[in-house]
Amino acid sequence: MTNIPKTFLEAVQYFSDAKNCFNFLVALRWPHGVKCPQCGGKEVTFLQNAKLWKCRNAHPKQKFSIKVGTIFENSPIGLEKWFPAMWLTANCKNGISSYELSRTLGVTQKTAWFMLQRIRLAMQSGSFDKMKGRVEADETFIGAKARNIHRGKRPRHNCSMFRPMVEK
Repeated sequence: MTNIPKTFLEAVQYFSDAKNCFNFLVALRWPHGVKCPQCGGKEVTFLQNAKLWKCRNAHPKQKFSIKVGTIFENSPIGLEKWFPAMWLTANCKNGISSYELSRTLGVTQKTAWFMLQRIRLAMQSGSFDKMKGRVEADETFIGAKARNIHRGKRPRHNCSMFRPMVEK
């Protein structure tokens, strides 16, 4: 995981190869070696042709893929579409719509909506490192314009104004 892409163009080029996507997710998911999601055992063998692992412990569902237990599970969409979608969702300033994502990735709007729901759910639950540590914001929008708010509900003073603190 030393050559992580820094820009969107690098990400698209890097994640266009299915092998890179697979290796990236393996390194991200199991940094200390592959574990069985069913029993947690480390005694697993990789089945090269099927791109599956097989746990040596006797239990149901001995075979498992990279997608098991992730937002990618039960999805026929390849990782080479998921990773750029996650990049766009995380880095678009005003968010991204399913229509825009469908045009960008070359999938249907319904597929893009499905992907966005899963990505947003993962970001909300904290499975991605979202706003961890010190956070810096360039711009923000809080509230609405006073002229668009009903006269009875308008603030008497501009209390919704956001003023960032500048650290020296």
